[in-house]
Amino acid sequence: MSGSVAFIGLGKMGQPMVRRLLGAGHRVTGQDLSAAAVAALKEEPGFQSTASAIDAAKGAQVIILMLPDSPAVDTLLWDAGLAASLQPGQLVLDMGSSDPVRSRDNAARLVQSGIAFVDAPVSGGVKRAVDGSLAIMMGGEAEAVERVRPLLQAMGKTLVHVGAAGAGHAVKALNNYVSASGLLAVCEALTAAEAFGIDPHKVNQVFNASTGRNNTTDVKVETFMLSGAFNSGFALALMRKDLQTAQAFIDRMGTEDRFAQACLSAWKQAEDGLDPGADHTAMYRFIRGR
Repeated sequence: MSGSVAFIGLGKMGQPMVRRLLGAGHRVTGQDLSAAAVAALKEEPGFQSTASAIDAAKGAQVIILMLPDSPAVDTLLWDAGLAASLQPGQLVLDMGSSDPVRSRDNAARLVQSGIAFVDAPVSGGVKRAVDGSLAIMMGGEAEAVERVRPLLQAMGKTLVHVGAAGAGHAVKALNNYVSASGLLAVCEALTAAEAFGIDPHKVNQVFNASTGRNNTTDVKVETFMLSGAFNSGFALALMRKDLQTAQAFIDRMGTEDRFAQACLSAWKQAEDGLDPGADHTAMYRFIRGR
C-alpha cells in the first residue's frame, strides 16, 4: 500500500511515525489541535495538513488515530462526526492506547457502514518510533490487518497479530502493566539497597547480570533514574492511565487482579505526589522521597 494516509494526532510519537511513513513513500495528510505539532512536519516532502480531521480523512485509504485514550477517539469518531463522514472501503487504524472493550465496540459500529477497523498500539517510546523499530500488536480481522501491514512495517520492527478487534489494545495495556510493575519493584529494591549502604549503580549492575533484569534495569535506571534526569519522554500520568485500563480489563475478565490493584494504587499516589507532567521514571524519586 503506497497511497494516501490521514494521520490524526501529531504529538511526540505521531511526528516520528509520520516521518517513517513519508520515508517509505506514503503521502500523509496530518491534523492536530496543536499548531506547533503541525508546523514541525510542514517542511517534510509528501506531507500536508488540514484544519480538521474530517478534511484529512477525505480520500484517504487509511485513517490513523494516534490519540491519548478512548474518550478522545470516541469524541472524534462519534461526536465530532468523523465516522459519519467516512466512506465504505476506508479503514480506521487506532494506534493510541485505547480501552480494548471500547475498541471492540467501535469496530462493530464501523463495520456496519462498511468501514474496517484495526487497533495497533505501539511499544518502544519515542526513540524506537524515530528509528522505526516499534513493537506493534494488532487486533482485527485478518484481511484488514494485511491491508495495513505495509504501513505498520514502515513504523515497526516486530508486528504481531494478537487477535480480533480490541485484542491489540488489551495486550498493550497488559504489557504496560507488566512494565510498570517491574519499574516499581526496581525503585523499591534500589531504595532499600541504598538505605543499607549499597551503591545503587552496583545493584543495578547485578540485576542486569541476573534474573532480575528487565526493561527498567536495562534501559531506564542509569540513563533516566540514577542520573536524576527523569526525562524518558513518557509521562507518569500516561503510565497510570494505561495501568488503569489494564486493571479494569483484568477485572472485567473476572481474573485475579490484586497485584494490579496494588500497583495502580502506588502509581496513583506517585502521580498525586509529583509535579504535573512528571516523567514516569520519576517514580524512583517518589519512592526515595518516602
